[in-house]
Amino acid sequence: MKFRTVLATGLFVASAAGCAYLACAVARTIAFGRRRNDLHAAQRADGPQASASRQALPAVTILKPLCGDEPDLFDNLASFCDQEFGRFQIIFGVHEASDPAVGVAQRVVTAFPRVDASVVVDDRMPVANRKISNVLNMMPYAKHDVLVVADSDVRVGRSYLRDIAAPFASAGVGAVTCLYRAAPRQRRAVQTQERLVGELAAMFVEEHFAPSVLVATALTPMDFCLGATMAVSRTALDAIGGFAGVGAYLADDQMLGRLVRGRGFTVELATHVVETALEERDLAALWQHELRWAVTMHAARPIGYSLSFITYALPLACAYALLRPTSALAAALLLCAGGLRFALHYYARAALGTGAVDSPSLVLPRDLLGLAVWAAHFFCNRIRWRDAAYRLDRRGQLT
Repeated sequence: MKFRTVLATGLFVASAAGCAYLACAVARTIAFGRRRNDLHAAQRADGPQASASRQALPAVTILKPLCGDEPDLFDNLASFCDQEFGRFQIIFGVHEASDPAVGVAQRVVTAFPRVDASVVVDDRMPVANRKISNVLNMMPYAKHDVLVVADSDVRVGRSYLRDIAAPFASAGVGAVTCLYRAAPRQRRAVQTQERLVGELAAMFVEEHFAPSVLVATALTPMDFCLGATMAVSRTALDAIGGFAGVGAYLADDQMLGRLVRGRGFTVELATHVVETALEERDLAALWQHELRWAVTMHAARPIGYSLSFITYALPLACAYALLRPTSALAAALLLCAGGLRFALHYYARAALGTGAVDSPSLVLPRDLLGLAVWAAHFFCNRIRWRDAAYRLDRRGQLT
């Protein structure tokens, strides 16, 4: 059998599988959007009962690991203090007293005198993962039984804690996480390159990553968390040996969910969608960021991520059509892949509430970039994060 025939057959199978994936992704995204809209409608209709229901939810401690100043850091941190919720505590953790994030965190504490907020400065590194080391340093000061770890570049709505805490009222829930969308700031950038990079980065988060999470949760019980928000009950955390149990891994969010699930608890996906800042200014920075993400995902789920190339059905169908330019089957496959991919482009933005301008002309370039990152990650096992270099072993542990 000629190589061209083998290649064409492989591309056809991968494209067809990719179309099936896209169909599932569109359906799951639409369902998530409806569930989210229904919850928002119910919350608006709560009226006087809302205050009582908030008081019935478990108290929460928010752990915010910080490292360096960031654009909009004050507003991001302040959004966690401005919550429609009952009892909650927030702890900002920093490794060094000279870190500029200390001053920003202290300003936030001052701005919200009625919130139980504090700043912890501790330079100890009990585990290889700097973020988890920071979290471990804050844990002695945590008062409540639901613990929420959220990244510093995340901004949330006022119903965030209510939406995150609500699932813990059900028996057996050990962890809760949520999807995220791109913050709109970079999408409004003045410079063309920065705006283009911002849109490409946002499309990956909203049109590839979020739908893949929704499809995964439809196929198997959820056994992972997402780094933008990791909420865990103290009971489940104690059962897995505390945060130290994930401190050796780069993909601490994935491992936390896996360990919690392994102890018999469930992991739930909340309907709240948070915003995260995407700070890449050029294509080189975007490439490095997505390559680091790909290496992280492969470390957490090597088989699943190795097969994830089928999620890029549109470029695969284009390649098949180039090999079979006169084939009606190739044309039909390309039409199917294109229709489903553009449907996902629009429905994902609606479901996540991005409010962003549509960029259909970037759909194919975005998928080609994603496919290239997927291929390149096989040749990379070193990453750089927050000015620290790491090497990953075969188990995904930091060395």
